[in-house]
Amino acid sequence: MNQSTLSHLKPKGFRFDLNEGVGVITLNRPQRYNALTFDIYQELSDFFITLQSHAEVRSVVITGEGKAFCSGGDVEDIIGELFARDMQGLLEFTRVTGALIQNIRQLRKPVIAAVNGVAVGAGAVIALACDIRYANDKARFGFVFPQVGLCGADMGATYLLPKVIGLGHASELLFSGEIINAQRALEIGLINHMCGDECLVQALAFAKSLAKGPAFAHSMTKQMLEAEAQMTLAQAIEAEAQAQAVCMQHPDFREAHDAWCEKRDPQFKGSPT
Repeated sequence: MNQSTLSHLKPKGFRFDLNEGVGVITLNRPQRYNALTFDIYQELSDFFITLQSHAEVRSVVITGEGKAFCSGGDVEDIIGELFARDMQGLLEFTRVTGALIQNIRQLRKPVIAAVNGVAVGAGAVIALACDIRYANDKARFGFVFPQVGLCGADMGATYLLPKVIGLGHASELLFSGEIINAQRALEIGLINHMCGDECLVQALAFAKSLAKGPAFAHSMTKQMLEAEAQMTLAQAIEAEAQAQAVCMQHPDFREAHDAWCEKRDPQFKGSPT
């Protein structure tokens, strides 16, 4: 796989591959069920910012190596140190973890989770922050913060989860910390597709189809999905009118029309920024 100009980066807890416009982030601490350390939180957060400026990356898939997607924060690496921190030190940590989720949401490219196993704690929130979620039938999801004496409001979970599965289901999961299986996650809308052993294959196939599409328009779609959450209907309709007019001025709009007239597939070349 082509590593692009991102190849000089040497992250500690994940690897990055690029193929046909799809950037694949693989959390690769399988011996720790891809648990996150202080360093990995920061590196992963920074990496999502870096991806924005790389036009060759047109969609992103995040997955885990081995039997897990991500088991959350590494207890051995993190918890002991947190007990030694004062309030300011604790805030520094929680703000770093939240920044990771914010940077996933703010990346103006489609981000797809291929959940290949357990996704709990921070792992569940990372999957939640993605635009689309595929999962195999062994996947498990849990916002387990109450199980360790913490509230369910962590890393944006209480903001995002009701928007994805509704307030009732979100309240149940965030109060109980219950771990649910993939079938239940599918029933309540936490995942889009349950795919058996083909989870990553299907996620990559969809990501490649998006990578061939109009990158500028996709970036506008993601921007509007975020922005319109805070708007009235009238404001949203006006914002979409302006967004669509901008897209109509982009060369990809003309290319789509020309391709239709010429009975061929469009060759979108627009930058996602």
